[in-house]
Amino acid sequence: MAKRDYYDVLGVSRSANADEIKKAYRKMAIKYHPDKNPGDKQAEENFKEAAEAYEVLSNAEKKQRFDQYGHAANAGSAAGGGYGGGNMNMDDIFSQFGDIFGGGGGSPFDSFFGGGQQSRGGGRRVSRGSNLRIKVKLTLEEIAKGTEKKVKVNKQVVCNNCDGSGAKDKSSFHTCHTCGGSGAVRRVTNTILGQMQTTSTCPTCNGEGTEITGKCTVCHGEGLTRGEETITINIPAGVSEGMQLSMSGKGNAAPRGGVPGDLIILIEELPHEKLKREGNNIIYDLHISFIDAAIGSSVEVPTIDGKAKIKIEPGTQGGKILRLKAKGVPEVNSYHRGDQLIYVNIWTPKVLSKDERDLLEKLQNSPNFKPQPGKNEKSFFDKMREYFE
Repeated sequence: MAKRDYYDVLGVSRSANADEIKKAYRKMAIKYHPDKNPGDKQAEENFKEAAEAYEVLSNAEKKQRFDQYGHAANAGSAAGGGYGGGNMNMDDIFSQFGDIFGGGGGSPFDSFFGGGQQSRGGGRRVSRGSNLRIKVKLTLEEIAKGTEKKVKVNKQVVCNNCDGSGAKDKSSFHTCHTCGGSGAVRRVTNTILGQMQTTSTCPTCNGEGTEITGKCTVCHGEGLTRGEETITINIPAGVSEGMQLSMSGKGNAAPRGGVPGDLIILIEELPHEKLKREGNNIIYDLHISFIDAAIGSSVEVPTIDGKAKIKIEPGTQGGKILRLKAKGVPEVNSYHRGDQLIYVNIWTPKVLSKDERDLLEKLQNSPNFKPQPGKNEKSFFDKMREYFE
């Protein structure tokens, strides 16, 4: 089933500002929240869909790519995650977007539904690892066909000694004395309108609900160490310079069972020796002698699929553009493919032997060797206009 437009999901226009997008997501999240719709699978899917839409439209960089490419920008589906929203579970959504509801402990919907559920962490904050960015260099052939790359990434990984807990042993954990294990502190303030309750993350345990009295000797209580991981990246065909792919959960690890960050892959195109890319089209400059142009010839030209033989018609003029259909670069996540355009250039020798010069001088006064713009030669602008028409 095709994904809906993210603007349609949230019910906002494409010109909506950040506040309007945030307000629309808040409204949708309350409407379809699982606590309000127990056992309703469709409501749960709508809830996840709204979170995915908000994840993209609330991020200026992701929003720009979506506005430009639509769901085609989600090329990372072949690379293991795309925007990241498609793989989100409930814990991801609550931990990532809870702040827009003013919460800090428990479910971000505490103020609407009477408190968080223990199944989602008992009110404790879920930590999230930071994202990593790497560059991947691709040849034109790899871009045209898609490719698989294995890269070694140096990053934060879970400490093997303490399994990411940061504690020396199990006896080192104690319930936080400030929040009593809830991970949040609530304050009641008397105002002219009555009592107002506010909730914030516990400053003592940072929302984890526990304190560590004895730290791990390897990670010194961080729960993380430096490590190296070999990651396989599937690059879809048709990516371009500067495009970013995302692999969900392949960034830095988070301590104490938190959610790993994402791996952001920046695409860099390597220049080709003979071919040039313009959008989805491939450009090749072909140089032929005026003899081949005059009497016709058959020549081989390079393409991203190998070599191809093309026919030069007799009387071909310099500046003529020949086209090889569907020999260009495919669009991302599409069956459409660009063309290869061959620009014909007439090569003139700089050095001639005496016999060659004598022969050309005999032909110099022939009427067929005199330029006749009105008959057999069109201006460069006429050729360009014909091509685009």
